[in-house]
Amino acid sequence: MESLIQQAGLGDILAQVKHQERLSLEDGQRLFACSDMLALGYLANLVREQKNHNQAYFIYNQHINYSNICTNLCKFCAFGKEKGNEQAYTMTVEEIKAKVQERLEEPITEIHMVGGIHPDLPYSYYLEALQGIKEVRPDVHIQAFTCVEIQHLADLNGQSVSDTLEELKKAGLGSLPGGGAEVFTPRIRELTCPNKLNGEGWLRVAKIAHQHGLHTNATMLYGHIETIEERLEHLDALRRAQDETGGFLAYIPLAFHPKNTAMTEHSRTTGMEDLKNIAVARLMLDNFPHIKAYWVMIGPKLAQVALSFGADDLDGTVKEEHITRMAGGESEQAMGHNTLIQLIKEAGREPVERDTLYEVLERF
Repeated sequence: MESLIQQAGLGDILAQVKHQERLSLEDGQRLFACSDMLALGYLANLVREQKNHNQAYFIYNQHINYSNICTNLCKFCAFGKEKGNEQAYTMTVEEIKAKVQERLEEPITEIHMVGGIHPDLPYSYYLEALQGIKEVRPDVHIQAFTCVEIQHLADLNGQSVSDTLEELKKAGLGSLPGGGAEVFTPRIRELTCPNKLNGEGWLRVAKIAHQHGLHTNATMLYGHIETIEERLEHLDALRRAQDETGGFLAYIPLAFHPKNTAMTEHSRTTGMEDLKNIAVARLMLDNFPHIKAYWVMIGPKLAQVALSFGADDLDGTVKEEHITRMAGGESEQAMGHNTLIQLIKEAGREPVERDTLYEVLERF
């Protein structure tokens, strides 16, 4: 295999990977330009196994999207709706509690809750939602509110992000998901999400969360109008932030789904593009412990293959994830515990059930 890496012109990168040396943005350009997917997968798998050996993680989790009413209305998003739209909805705190109650018999360890930037919901709603979940399920870890939502909540209550996070923690917040990062460069945000918190703001909120003992994830939405350079700048910004705080748990590349968005002229990403983004991320983000192949976005079959292209995590059981579904995602909305274990075993990996913070709950 190493001779094939040499033939692909990546011999020097192989040497750097073996010595666990940081790759440059120029190295990243060459990786994205490489058409030899097996060579790329081999390199990414070396890093994956350096960090996580043969383990592949999953979690028993539940997704709750509390409202799709949003003032940002990003062009790549099919989920967000204007207030008054016939598809717009907002769950009451009692409805959120009922969703948790419905699955109380299942061994769920994480509730993942995000929504739109709602123009009318009061700050108290968010605290009560967290408290309500904890009332129904006291031991669950709540991963909720993207960095964009956190900044909105701080602005809503006229206080600092630090004070807001402390109040949310007291109400039950355990960590932050990685959404809202999109692509950090100003060009992309001006063209696709001009009303959204900018890339610098997203990173600032994430770093403040880390300072308050809250771990977060990070994402990038790829496959629309971004350039390879912009992808790499995004990865480099995440890498530098992680050098500073060490608070990111996992990186999740998110494939753009154009259906029902304002960018329907774009095609969906290909399997090769999805695998390449996972592999390059694993090679560039040397200080991120985990890379996730989010099966809801890329489908379970490709996620399974991604376990040999740098990914070490398939996410979880999910259920009722509306954001990808409304943009034309065709994967099932829920996947059983046993199905995830089977997918991982068939890929030649050791299935490991984890909690949100990657503590091992059970090995299979």
